[in-house]
This record gives sequence, structure tokens and C-alpha cells, in this order.
Amino acid sequence: MVPRLPRPSAPSAPSTPTASGRRAARATGTAAALIAVAMALTGCFGSTPDGGELGDGDFADDGCTSVVVATSSEKVNMLDALADAFKESPQHEQLDECATVRPINVSSGDATRFLTAGGDWPDDDARRWPTMWSPASTVWTDRVAAAASPSLVGEPESFTHTPVVFGVPETMAKALGWPDTEIGIADFEALCQDPQGWASVGKPLWGSFKISKTNPNTSTTGLSAILMQSYEASGKTSDLTAADVAAAAEFSRVFEECVIHYGDTTGKVLTRLYDETQNGAGGSGYVSAVALEETSLLNYNQGNPDSHTVQPGETLTPPKEKLVAVYPSGGSMWSDNPITVLGADWVTDVQATAGAAFAAFLQTDAAQEILPDYGFRPLDAAAPLGELFTTEYGVDPAGPAVTLPKPAVDVVSAAIDQWTQIRKPSSVLEVIDISGSMDEAIGDGRSKLDGAIEGAQSTLGHFRSSDEVGVWAFTTGVESQAGKNIVVLRDVEPLASDRESIDASLDDLRFAHRDGTPLYDAIAAAYDEMIARAEPGRINAIVLLSDGQDTDSSISLDSLVARIGASAREGGDEAPVRIFPIAYGEGADTAALQRIAEATGGQWFDASDAAKIDLVFASVINNF
Repeated sequence: MVPRLPRPSAPSAPSTPTASGRRAARATGTAAALIAVAMALTGCFGSTPDGGELGDGDFADDGCTSVVVATSSEKVNMLDALADAFKESPQHEQLDECATVRPINVSSGDATRFLTAGGDWPDDDARRWPTMWSPASTVWTDRVAAAASPSLVGEPESFTHTPVVFGVPETMAKALGWPDTEIGIADFEALCQDPQGWASVGKPLWGSFKISKTNPNTSTTGLSAILMQSYEASGKTSDLTAADVAAAAEFSRVFEECVIHYGDTTGKVLTRLYDETQNGAGGSGYVSAVALEETSLLNYNQGNPDSHTVQPGETLTPPKEKLVAVYPSGGSMWSDNPITVLGADWVTDVQATAGAAFAAFLQTDAAQEILPDYGFRPLDAAAPLGELFTTEYGVDPAGPAVTLPKPAVDVVSAAIDQWTQIRKPSSVLEVIDISGSMDEAIGDGRSKLDGAIEGAQSTLGHFRSSDEVGVWAFTTGVESQAGKNIVVLRDVEPLASDRESIDASLDDLRFAHRDGTPLYDAIAAAYDEMIARAEPGRINAIVLLSDGQDTDSSISLDSLVARIGASAREGGDEAPVRIFPIAYGEGADTAALQRIAEATGGQWFDASDAAKIDLVFASVINNF
């Protein structure tokens, strides 16, 4: 069943807030929270899972009160339909003036950081500042209430829910005994720990067992997954404590070893898997199991892997092999999807009243009947789920058998802190284009190179001292031990306490020689360097930034893709090196960078707005 198409809308602009006194909780913002915001602004300004920007759409005045709802991407289509239905509801009729509800895409973790940091909502256009917030889980509203102020998040109330599951390609799931055999997180952990990988269940050609998870700092699914791991290790189905989380450290560390790379959304991983499936390849070469919400799995199986906003006239093509939902035998967390009117200074009384009316409408039968059409479950477990919730679409309407309750705020914090320490280690080489075009201005008093330097510098706080970090730059007319046209600012080695020296080395690039763009040669040299030193048990990666097209390489794009693609296939399963290109500025060759990323199982990122490169860097770095 294809989801209902969203309506074209034109919500009105709220009155522009004053420049001061935005939030009562501002004084409680901490320095750590401000740093976290700087690292996680991609929900507002970088590429979203559907390839758009926050607030894309028509915000022209339609004569009605504008009620903007900040929500995660998978709910945008559904909230759009609910907004239509709200216009015809008794709740809307009771308002003194009409209201237009407009959902915009902001990840739950990013919105949490914006709200706890204090100050204005980080968007230059005040028309897009939210009246309401609908994160995927009340875990996030609880964190804002604890870190900032309970009044800021108002009174969140769940209006729909969806369980966190593991999506497994159907052929692989059957090899594990699905659907007749219960499968738990401990079974996945055993496959991770077994050096034979898939061979331990009679499938030697499938290689190692690979898991995809999102970063728990920005993703509800990633956060739920680490809590489910602690539940599994403790043997509990309720009353999880911080001590339980601490005791689960080794179990979770082994589980994390199977992770191919992290990310800020499941959409990017699912899109990669979908593309492989449609091109005739199975999923075994890329990923074996994806931690995701049931609704995202339903979207994938309909042909919408990134849960983007379906446009009028768009046709969805289901994947050649569907994912099936494995509901872990030890239990699943649920994303309970609250909605609340924000107690922020920019929310007017009229907007708050309209928002409260919309929240009340979401609890009605008329609203609840719409939810299953979009892959979400109504609050009433006895309500009919409709034709999407069937084995045809990979789900079990009776699952999960065990529900794991949301732990206390201190337990959630302990789990996130633990993940920071036990997550899979990284070995990352950042490769920066310093060709002549990098001198171009980006409109905010900086050059492209300034933005690239500051973006790279902002990532350093993400890495642990034990993570390996290297930095290269490339242009014509330079040379180093790494080869012609390459400058080595730092060899790939443990970061230790070198953050300040790397900062200084990056600053030195402002005065570097700048000439041509030997893009493909630089990638080939970097890939050879990383393949030679890649180790199993690490995320081995290249982060590449280029603002233009190749002009000076001795190797062609086709030859480069064939070379790195062959290396990735031949013996690269245990220690793959993935490339994460950032297409920087309007002149970047996005098609070429996308091919390079896909050849290695990496992802490419769109930074066509060069002024926001530091924010795109933050999105990229969530993979490590």
C-alpha cells in the first residue's frame, strides 16, 4: 500500500520574535551542550534524510495561524495528512481563527540539543521556528526537561507508537530460523563474536555478520538499541538501572564490533541497501541486520527506503528482496512519539492555543484511524492495523511479544556515556581539497577554505584519544612522502592529546599553495594508504572534501572506481575502507563523488551551500 500523498500547503508566517529573552531555561544551558549543538546542527541546515533542508516548502501567508511541528522524517507524511484532517475537525472549528499545521524535518536528537542549548531556534527564517515538537520518543522530552526546564517541553502526550526491531533481508533471516525460531540480541552478539561469522550457520559465502546502527546522540533508534543491549545482557525486562548498564559494557562492546559504521539516520543505510538490491546484488555484502523502527521497515518494503516525503505523482518501487522484522526475543523498546506545545518565548498565545487543539485532535478516533496508513500503530492495541501490517510487508502485527519500558533519565544518560567509550574504534583520514577555487567567498566573510578548515576542526572533539586521525590536503605543485600533489598535515595515528596541534596544522592551510584539482589521484593515494593499514574491528574510513571537478589526475574516474571497487570485493570484508565524500559547493562533481562512495560502501553528503560545511562535517562524523 502506497502512503497517502501529502497535500500542497501554504502555512502563514508567525510574528517575528524579538531578539532577546527567548527562553526561560536559557541560563541552564551548559558549555557541553553548546559544543554538542555545534556538532549536530545538520537537522536544521545540512542534508536531511529526504535530501532536503529544514523547512523546505511554501510558507506564504494563507490567512491562518501557522503551527510548525518539528518532527522526525518518517512522520512528516503522516502529520501532513493529519493536518488536513484537523482542518475539518471539531477541535479546529472551536478555534477563534483557522490554523495551518506544517511539519518540518528535524531529528529528535538534534532538536534536543537546540532546545537545551538556550537561545533562538537555529534557523535564520523565524517562520520555521516550531510551535510544537514531536520527537520519536519521550526519552528526548525527558532529557530536555532535565537539562533545561520542564516548562520548555510542556506536557508531552503520545499519539502513536512503533517498536524498534532489527530489519534483516528475508533470505538471511530464514538462515537464522525465522519465522519459526525466536531470535534475540544475544544471537546477533554470538554471530559477532564468532570468527566464522555467517559460516557458523552454514553460509560461509556471506562473510562476517554486519550490523547497522545509528548514533544514539542524534537518533531514537540508536538510543533504543543500546538500551535494548543492556536489557538483554542483564536478563531484565523492566527496572533497568545504571548499574545494569555498567555491567553490560563487555556485551555491548562485542555487539558494537559488528557495526559497519554509525550514522545520524537509518535512511542513508537503507537507501544504500535498497540500491544494491535493485541492482541485482544481495544485502550480505553490505549489511546483515539494521536496527530501525518498524515504520521505517514498512516504508523500505514499499520502496521508500529513506522515509522521504512522498510527492504527488511519485511512484514507489518495492525492493527485490524485502526486509523482515526481527522482534528480539528479549523485548523491544517502543518509540512512543509524543507531541507537545513548546514553552518557548517565540510561541505566541494564539499559536499555543492552536497547537493544543491539534494535539487534542490527534487523540481522537478520526486521527487514530489515519495512523496505520503510514506504518504507525494506534494507541489502542485492539484497533485494526490494516493491510500494511502483514507478512507481505515483513511485519508481525502481534509483535513484539515483550515490551521494554523506558528507563529513568539517569539510566539513559549512563547508556549514552558508555556508548561513547565502547563504540567501535575509528581510523579516519580526512582529505581536503585546497585547489585555487577554495579561495572563493561563501557569503559570510569566509572563503570556502575557511569553512573547510573550521568544519574539520569542529570534528576533533568527537574522536576519543585512542581513535586514529590523519589529515591530508591536495592540489597540484606540492609533494610529500605520500606522493605528488599531496601534503601530509598529520599521519594516521592515535589522536592522543594532539587536538591543538591538529588545529594549528589545519589553520596553516590558509597560507598553503593552491593550484589545480588532482581529485582522483588524491583519492587513489589515500585509499592505498588506508587499505595498507586497515584493521578488523575498526571503522576504517576516508572523509573527502572537494569543491570541484577533477582537472589534473593521471587516473580516470572509471579506472579509480574499478580499482577501489575490486579492492573492496577482494579480501576487504574483514577490514573494509569506506569513503565518505562531501560535495562542497555548487561546482562539486556530485555524480562522481557518489560513484566513489558507493564503490566502497560509503555515503556521500551534499554541501552545496558551502557556508554550512562545518554543519555537514558534523553529520558525516556521526558515522564514526
